[in-house]
Amino acid sequence: MDQTTRPEADFTIRAAEAAEHAALGEITARAYLDDGLLDFGEDDPYLKPLRDVAARADGGEVLVAVGADGELLGGVTYAAGGSVWADVAEDGEAEFRMLAVASAGRGRGVGAALVRACVERARATECLRVRLSTRQSMVAAHRIYERLGFVRTPERDWSPYPELPPLLTYSLEI
Repeated sequence: MDQTTRPEADFTIRAAEAAEHAALGEITARAYLDDGLLDFGEDDPYLKPLRDVAARADGGEVLVAVGADGELLGGVTYAAGGSVWADVAEDGEAEFRMLAVASAGRGRGVGAALVRACVERARATECLRVRLSTRQSMVAAHRIYERLGFVRTPERDWSPYPELPPLLTYSLEI
């Protein structure tokens, strides 16, 4: 993906570099842990893929938001339907996962910019829609998704652990 900058913003969205993988993994893990989004806390098995940005970059695309000073502000994993990182996207669709914004990036439009970058990527590859899964408790993220035109698709809700509440799904037709 080409480097893009929002003119009103003080950050850039671009592909993650290998040297940034460890730092982005910690930003992602900390965002999920600090916001109470992992059912099993530090023992949650989801922490491993959250931290393993190299694996995500190997099977998908990882985008980052980088401040003007070079500070990593957040990141997201973009996956084509049918790829190893796609949970809900099918062929002809795309999905984004593991959207996380560092505390230094919150309130600056970083999360929305990362989502828009995924939508732009999907358009460029002629996908029909972009899908995502989210926890019920991620209310701030839901507001971003809805503001960007995503709609709930409850018929696609699913749970990686049957004993836990299902993940909610959203979709954007493009």
